[in-house]
Amino acid sequence: MIHNANQHSRLVQKHKTMNFRKRDSIFGLLFVLPVIIYFIIFLLYPMGTAFYYSFTDWNMRSEPNWVGLQNYHQLFFDRLHYPYFWQSLKVTCQYVLISIPLSLTMALVLALMVDALRRGQDFFKMAFYLPVITADVAVATIWRWLYDPIYGLLNMFLGIFGLPAQNWLWNADMVIPSLAIISAWQCGGSMIIFLAGLKSIPSELYEVSSIDGASSWQRFRFITLPMLRPTTFYLLVTGTIGAFQVFGLVYTLFGAGGGTIGGPDQAGLTYVLYLYQQAMRYYQVGGANAMSMILLVIIFIVTYLQFRFVPQNYV
Repeated sequence: MIHNANQHSRLVQKHKTMNFRKRDSIFGLLFVLPVIIYFIIFLLYPMGTAFYYSFTDWNMRSEPNWVGLQNYHQLFFDRLHYPYFWQSLKVTCQYVLISIPLSLTMALVLALMVDALRRGQDFFKMAFYLPVITADVAVATIWRWLYDPIYGLLNMFLGIFGLPAQNWLWNADMVIPSLAIISAWQCGGSMIIFLAGLKSIPSELYEVSSIDGASSWQRFRFITLPMLRPTTFYLLVTGTIGAFQVFGLVYTLFGAGGGTIGGPDQAGLTYVLYLYQQAMRYYQVGGANAMSMILLVIIFIVTYLQFRFVPQNYV
């Protein structure tokens, strides 16, 4: 009889546990349901439609006409329909290769400087983060003035040291470095993440290394940098993805006023800016969607290579 009672008690407890788990699963699903709905409506569905329209000839004013791989073939080989496709890809790759190392280096330097402060850290965090949340239109307007070949502050600063003035945004060779400098100026978000990584490094490591006679450079090289590898890897991947999609800044600098989009000799014609031009100026929506699919593949390959070959863990 006692055995039957124990067995009944276990069955009741098991039933209650299953009910609790079922209820928790329902509540968990309800909590994530808004995110799932957002993902389906605003990400998955647009991606699927973009993939479909990339195989069509569509101008948004008539029914899409299925053309198969024609858009992709024209993008790669037809310079009459898409004369600046390879130029835009080249400009974007150059921008990524210059802006990402410069931005990460600047962010790390600023993080180290702020972390070394005993007072006023919150003020400098806010000050360095402000460019991140400033609208691209405002940023572009400020930097057009700074880069002005006659009245710009940068050329005035160069003149103090007897250096020649630069035609920053109107010289094809200077366009990409100029954009990279603006990107480095907007490194406040990466700086905040680097700061969090620095705070997570155990202070005991620095204390032991100091006792062993390690210099500041040795502590930075053998403790700080290795311990920041996960943070650096995260910023590298996300920064690269964002750099491949740069649009608002270059559009305001080189395209918002009409006329020729892309700056001198199309030196500022980034990939997404050219995609926008094809879709919104020439109504080549099918080709623009094909460009978006190509960019998706490029970003996927670059991200895979980063995961495959870039160290991302502690030593």
